[in-house]
Amino acid sequence: MDRYPPIADHGLVGDLQTTALVSSRGVIDWFAAPRFDSPSIFASLLDHDGGGHFLLAPESDEGTWRQLYYPDTAIVVTRFMSPDGVGETVDYMPVLHGRTATDRHTLARVIRAVRGTVRFSLECRPRFDYARASHRLDLADRTATFRAPGATAFLQATFPLERDGQDVRASITLTAGQAEAAVFTTGGEGSAAPPPPEREKITEELWEQVDYWQKWVRTSRYHGRWAEMVYRSAITLKLLTYAPSGAPIAAATMGLPEQVGGERNWDYRYTWVRDGSLSVRALLDLGFVEEATAFTHWLGARLRAHEGRDGEPLQIMYRVDGDPNLTEEVLEHFEGYRGSYPVRAGNAAMDQLQLDIYGEALYGLSEARAVVAQADYQGWKALSRALDWLADSWDRPDEGIWETRGGRQDFTYSRVMCWAAFDRGLKLATEFSRPANTALWTKARDEVLEQVMERGWSDQEHSLVQHYGSHVLDASLLLVPRVGFLAPRSPSWLSTLDAMDRVLVSDSLVYRYDPAASPDGLRGSEGTFSLCTFLYVDALARAGRLPQARYTFEKMHTYANHVGLFAEEIGPSGEQLGNFPQAFTHLSLIMAATTLNEALDAVRR
Repeated sequence: MDRYPPIADHGLVGDLQTTALVSSRGVIDWFAAPRFDSPSIFASLLDHDGGGHFLLAPESDEGTWRQLYYPDTAIVVTRFMSPDGVGETVDYMPVLHGRTATDRHTLARVIRAVRGTVRFSLECRPRFDYARASHRLDLADRTATFRAPGATAFLQATFPLERDGQDVRASITLTAGQAEAAVFTTGGEGSAAPPPPEREKITEELWEQVDYWQKWVRTSRYHGRWAEMVYRSAITLKLLTYAPSGAPIAAATMGLPEQVGGERNWDYRYTWVRDGSLSVRALLDLGFVEEATAFTHWLGARLRAHEGRDGEPLQIMYRVDGDPNLTEEVLEHFEGYRGSYPVRAGNAAMDQLQLDIYGEALYGLSEARAVVAQADYQGWKALSRALDWLADSWDRPDEGIWETRGGRQDFTYSRVMCWAAFDRGLKLATEFSRPANTALWTKARDEVLEQVMERGWSDQEHSLVQHYGSHVLDASLLLVPRVGFLAPRSPSWLSTLDAMDRVLVSDSLVYRYDPAASPDGLRGSEGTFSLCTFLYVDALARAGRLPQARYTFEKMHTYANHVGLFAEEIGPSGEQLGNFPQAFTHLSLIMAATTLNEALDAVRR
């Protein structure tokens, strides 16, 4: 199974509607279109032989490979160095359509010889609809047309292409200073080919994309420590946001395992209310307001869409366009990454009850005061009705933040975030003089706090615990001081933090909980959770434990991949595991950096 590259061995490119992964050997082994959550076209990362791929790289294996981002952009540069020559492949997806949804998306790949002579090889083997649909190839010199049911794709190059069955291959030798390009474009069934690429126009477009991304980064108000990592995380969050609706997805991929060979392989290409709310909160902390405005409108539309119906005001996750249907299926023909089966598309957790999502939503909105101030009356009323519902519904078991499939519990974190929902709702109603049942919300807020401190506390562990009646610790509670449920230096919180140090922390890395002590209905184990490690840094900084916080944060950077990206988890040998890159990890990196930077500045003053 070592035909598969490490999960972390990739850069990410995208056009704000979909993304692609580019391996450090110049292979695009994951790409879905026309949206993040569409069926794949290249998916050799999930099935090496049958998933499809697009290679454009130096032919020789005898050399050194390096990969980097062009500074402060989403443009990936893959370099090859050998005694005979130095070559580069530059990958990007032009941001052309912005907020207009389209089925036309472009993967642009530029190759050039920097020094000496380099021979490049091209292999383009698309496999439509998760490799379930066959296609027909029409080839006319430098334009290849792939026709499949419901979809058409084009490969156009500035050099000759050759037929390889129903796929395409090519080879070309470049000498120092020479450059060529290959462009893969998707479209609907029967769509016409775009104009063929021209070297000069490709170069011009490339620099336009450099300008686009660098201008966006310059709108940030963050100028503190670790700026390069913070900006990379911000760019990643933007790449994972569907511009036509403003909805952020949880990760670019599906099916990548939390344990190689295990069954914890989920589809993360959807918008979780929790992840989306915290993503925009992280971007807001950096000064990116436009993304928060768009997500606020998306969330308001979900609340209004539910009005007049019974049940929860919000589903825990949606497709990027707001569609609540995420039916889960197993792609039985995919072997899975390094044999990690099953590969799932869709997500059956969509119907779970997770009461914490209202807290994350209000926590995110509370920072977007300028956005809330401009919200219309109907939007506020929809939010107000949701909090009225929560006031009557918070005191019941749910599946919790980790979406366990082992049954509902009275999860402490869910209760804490219900408290946060009422707390932030009351503050917003007061600040903006909005009509609200403040007496009901105040009563619910106070009841939640009293219940958590009575039933969510373990005298045995001297700590808040995962759920009532247990002694299991849970790293989600590291958000407790950030949302203000307990003061960050109060005895109760410091005792909880100490307990987590003893039980959940391993060499500065943090497990989210112990599956053996708290069965979650799934076989296998998992690595440390990168989100939790960054939340641990945040909590340490707030507790005044700055040397420990800074060292943990710096150590965590060593687990990033070569271009500053993180997956969901870190395995026992330091390998990245789970879907990649993951928004949760990058938003928590931003949270940790901003909190720690502010705390360090305060010490210096």
